[in-house]
Amino acid sequence: MASKLPLRETVGMALSTLRANRLRSLLTMLGIVIGNASVITLVGVGKGAQNLAEGQLSNLGANVLFVVPGNNDTRRQGIDFPKTLVLEDAEAIATQVPSVKRVAPQITLSEVIQSGGVTSTTSVAGVTPEFLPVRQFEVARGRFFTQADLDSASNEVVVGPDLAKKMFGSRPAVGKVLRIRNLPFQVIGVLEPKGAVFGQNQDENAYIPLTTMVSQLSGRDPTYGVSLNFISVEARDGESTGAAAFQITNLLRQRHRILREDDFAVRSQKDALSIVSTITGGLTLMLAAIGAISLLVGGIGIMNIMLVSVSERTAEIGLRKALGARSGDVLLQFLVESLVLASLGGALGTALGVGAVSLVAVVTPLPATIGAGTVLLTVGLSGSIGLFFGVVPARRASRLDPIVALRSL
Repeated sequence: MASKLPLRETVGMALSTLRANRLRSLLTMLGIVIGNASVITLVGVGKGAQNLAEGQLSNLGANVLFVVPGNNDTRRQGIDFPKTLVLEDAEAIATQVPSVKRVAPQITLSEVIQSGGVTSTTSVAGVTPEFLPVRQFEVARGRFFTQADLDSASNEVVVGPDLAKKMFGSRPAVGKVLRIRNLPFQVIGVLEPKGAVFGQNQDENAYIPLTTMVSQLSGRDPTYGVSLNFISVEARDGESTGAAAFQITNLLRQRHRILREDDFAVRSQKDALSIVSTITGGLTLMLAAIGAISLLVGGIGIMNIMLVSVSERTAEIGLRKALGARSGDVLLQFLVESLVLASLGGALGTALGVGAVSLVAVVTPLPATIGAGTVLLTVGLSGSIGLFFGVVPARRASRLDPIVALRSL
């Protein structure tokens, strides 16, 4: 009875065979290399998109709720939001909802602003002094509006850093004059950089007192209620956001005498984050599936090459079996060859994928990243694919009749 070859000798023979056919081995690994690199790169990009969206949501402020006009039907159909929120609603929320710390009503218009020969179209927001702490903005130079500025409807403006640079270049912006709808506004402050939210650069916005917006720009008659674009509400703490949303909903339903569907909506960062996480998570899974298809194709390539190898090495297999090698030894040798090809290809592909993710993080706004768990899972998957697709050619080689195989000599 033939004795079983030591595992070390079997592995050595497999490695010698691969070294003897370097070009074919490299071409066989190429599919696994591309597949692994694709999986890691695409998952890293998907994770980067999720990180970017979460980072932008954090720029909205902590424990912030947004009360917006309109119901779900108007939002789904793309209809302009009805002006169902008025300044009195914001005042009622501030005074009657115990879970609320601060309230910042807002009216936003797109306006052309001028300074000297420079003209730009940007968002101009009418806000109150509470806007600054609610949305967690910081003043870099100058100051923000006071209650006195709001009461007097002063022609003063605070600008984002990008807008200040666009309008005044390297010159100090504080003290300069901007013309909004051909009305002069004195710049009293420049904000710290805040970044973009959902594609809108907050650093290019301009902010004026809400009362000035109503009396000089929006053209809305305060006698019939100042209609708002939305209301930003800061809850007392993170645990109070749910209670605040519930209390605000009940209060506005009573104020608006609603019996059926609400004519407003209360949204929190958690709601937005949940939606974003669902979307980006689905995107990441889709990208991973695309990369996995490449990995699967690489595994099929290994199986095809190994089947060709079995056909070419029929005489070698017959000679080995005639000299005493067992079917299990032949099976193990071909499995080791498949595993080595897949593992080396997986390692090279992983290195390329991690490098690609790092490059994306450097040259694009996406904070692409990849976890160690994903890397280990991908390498393990490539090795498993090598074993799986190596079974068929290995079994075929192990079942060759040595007499029939020797006839090919």
